[in-house]
Amino acid sequence: MSAFAEFVPPPECPVFEPSWEDFSDPLGFINKIRPIAEKTGICKIRPPEDWQPPFACDVRNFRFTPRVQRLNELEALTRVKLNFLDQIAKFWELQGSKTRFPHVERKVLDLYQLSKTVSSEGGFEAVCKEKRWSKVAGRMGFPAGKGTGSLLRSHYERILYPYELFQSGATLTGIQRLYEECDDGEDVDEGVGEESVEEEELDEEDEKDGDGDAMQAKERLLPERRSRRLKSERENKEPKGLKIFSTSPKMVNLGILSADDGFSRKQRHLKAQAFAIKMRPRKETLEVNFIDLVLLRSAAGREYSLQSFGEMADQFKSDYFNMPVHMVPTELVEKEFWRLVSSIEEDVIVEYGADISSKDVGSGFPVRDGKRRLLGDEEDYANSGWNLNNMPVLEQSVLTHINVDISGMKVPWLYVGMCFSSFCWHIEDHWSYSINFLHWGEPKTWYGVPASAAEKLEAVMKKLAPELFDSQPDLLHQLVTIMNPNVLMEHGVPVYRTNQCAGEFVVTFPRAYHSGFNQGYNFAEAVNFCTADWLPMGRQCVSHYRRLHRYCVFSHEELLCKMAAIQRVWTWSWLPLSARK
Repeated sequence: MSAFAEFVPPPECPVFEPSWEDFSDPLGFINKIRPIAEKTGICKIRPPEDWQPPFACDVRNFRFTPRVQRLNELEALTRVKLNFLDQIAKFWELQGSKTRFPHVERKVLDLYQLSKTVSSEGGFEAVCKEKRWSKVAGRMGFPAGKGTGSLLRSHYERILYPYELFQSGATLTGIQRLYEECDDGEDVDEGVGEESVEEEELDEEDEKDGDGDAMQAKERLLPERRSRRLKSERENKEPKGLKIFSTSPKMVNLGILSADDGFSRKQRHLKAQAFAIKMRPRKETLEVNFIDLVLLRSAAGREYSLQSFGEMADQFKSDYFNMPVHMVPTELVEKEFWRLVSSIEEDVIVEYGADISSKDVGSGFPVRDGKRRLLGDEEDYANSGWNLNNMPVLEQSVLTHINVDISGMKVPWLYVGMCFSSFCWHIEDHWSYSINFLHWGEPKTWYGVPASAAEKLEAVMKKLAPELFDSQPDLLHQLVTIMNPNVLMEHGVPVYRTNQCAGEFVVTFPRAYHSGFNQGYNFAEAVNFCTADWLPMGRQCVSHYRRLHRYCVFSHEELLCKMAAIQRVWTWSWLPLSARK
């Protein structure tokens, strides 16, 4: 999927509207709709109109610290690109040079896509020898006949090739030989000429005219905002170029090297070796640093009350779309969300009050905890099976046999959202069911993949972003990665969507991947439950965790033993005395 393609919403998941009779048996109703809903992985349930539980949180004393989300660092393909650009920036920064985003066809050149495309064509040397730069340009979506291939070669040779040579561990002699071979003949694409010159001139004009946006885009460092986080910017210096290769006129002309070659061959060789060690790929460090960054942000944000967070969230959305928050169409927010997460240029940061334990701040549903007297119909809602404090321990839920409170599974978690705050692709612990109730606020947009396609989704994500999974095989369990549903669908993964509005439930089924984002300021509550049909899937999950060296949240074997013991006691009590001997 092109980074510039507009998002196409997936098909809608099923929506159920139970009668009061059906609604009186929560898990029985969910089991009734299971043959339909498990085919889409998620479904939406609208309670009868009169079922409207009062919001029971103590709003005045509700305090929380949200996690900070930088949107384009959550999307898998964008994060791979940004990690790649970080390495490029680091490479050139160690040379004392500032690398800039090149522009082709008035768009910032996707250096990561260029690198991957050239690699798939056999590498830089092969593309040069076989004069396939026009093909590279075509595969990247550039129009034919404009000499774009020559521009791509120039940018590749100037920015990417020196980095790749070090990554490959090429010797100094080999590096110089490759450059000399590329000097043997220029690869001139069909149509190269005035149009190529015009492209360069257009870029220069962008710098000279009064268009501030064009000037900023042209001068943007690669990637300035992220390399600042890696290391503070050096003082303004003229680029020094690499001083670790043997220089050739070709390399000096390309701007890769300085003409100053004051090192002896031995000194150059030693410096090259030292630099190669510095730039040696460290995928584990790169990925762990990202995870640490997410966790650090989660712990270092500002504390909010519900009111102050709501004021911030509404201000952000109204400013962003330049209209009152409730007038912004959900379709527009959805398209803009997926555009932002795939952008390497726009750095939008939002906050999400996620995974707040109801044990700490209180549930949104009325509960009989002795802290305050229940009034009016609060007693009915406190006893309801659809109250998420009760659902995990209903008689049909096998989690009732686990005697300890498991935060997030048996004890509900709360979620305070704002526009664009998101939850990444994941399946529930132990591949259990989950149920989410939106107490109030703007909609929550969901995407779901059925269990039958879970392994397909995992395979596609690993295929498209292998760099992220090399050192983190259980990356999808860490809730830090999203991927555009359109990309998954293009690779054969069935995806379904829904907008969950206030007062509605969303149920996810065992091993169904789900993700989504919030349309604006809202408050949701979620919990897990497991019915008897889940038991074989739960056993399979334990084996899966073992392969990933991942800890279980509870003992599946202990659960089965307790269930068997209770069944034996129940059966024994009903046996006649003569049969008990």
